[in-house]
Amino acid sequence: MSKYEWLLCPVCGNKTRVKVREDTVLENFPLFCPKCKQEKIINVKQMNISVMKEPDAKTQSR
Repeated sequence: MSKYEWLLCPVCGNKTRVKVREDTVLENFPLFCPKCKQEKIINVKQMNISVMKEPDAKTQSR
């Protein structure tokens, strides 16, 4: 039987609305937290979560 776990928000640590199994692989997944209202891009492999660093917005120069 596969083990399920809730994904926790990397910012505030609360449960999100996404469950993953032990064999789930997510790449560049947009995880939204309903409590802190933030969205982070994450990778998940073998129940290990890593947060992708988002590039800063660059200003346009003319």
